[in-house]
Amino acid sequence: MLAPDPGPTGVGPAGVVVLTDRRLARRPLVEVVAAAVAGGVRWVVLRDKDLPRSERAALAADLRAVLTEAGGTLVVAGPDPLDGDAVHLPAAGPYPPPRLRLVGRSCHDPAELARLTTEDYAVLSPVWPTRTKPGYGPPLRPAGLRALIRVCPVPVLALGGIERPDQVRDCVEAGAAGVAVLGAIMRATDPAETATTLGSAFRDAATTEGKP
Repeated sequence: MLAPDPGPTGVGPAGVVVLTDRRLARRPLVEVVAAAVAGGVRWVVLRDKDLPRSERAALAADLRAVLTEAGGTLVVAGPDPLDGDAVHLPAAGPYPPPRLRLVGRSCHDPAELARLTTEDYAVLSPVWPTRTKPGYGPPLRPAGLRALIRVCPVPVLALGGIERPDQVRDCVEAGAAGVAVLGAIMRATDPAETATTLGSAFRDAATTEGKP
């Protein structure tokens, strides 16, 4: 198995973080996530919020089993942790955030960052135009991402249109603790290979940024 992405500097996600969408996945979602984990991924955010709670909870249990075996963590999108202890919340709420082991929130501008209180990390998006959400934006681009990271009180994951190693490097150079990807893994013919490629780019960039 490939060496995993570097762990977080605090308690939040770092490295390559995978967001799920079973409708885009080329194979059953658990298989795709297992392949990404084999490629070094250790953080996964379960989206698929259209599922009934019982089905989504069962899916969460299956994904946790895959991640736990590799020392990874499942984060659930939305305020319901689905019997876990880690959630990722939208910018719209709830406020204040629930008291759980790990809480993240999506943000897009300085005003939303200013509302952060006890969250452990933030996801800033979209960095680039994204095929998953056409027209979503405007994109921050690396310069905009860097500007928001400078005023963010918690570690940041970059999200949106990240599919190539050079984009991963740009996000790390802007100050991101990690990159969140959806389509790059869900649509991949070989999710393990894609995870390996993006993870290697992250580690290389993080090592370079860490040099004095």
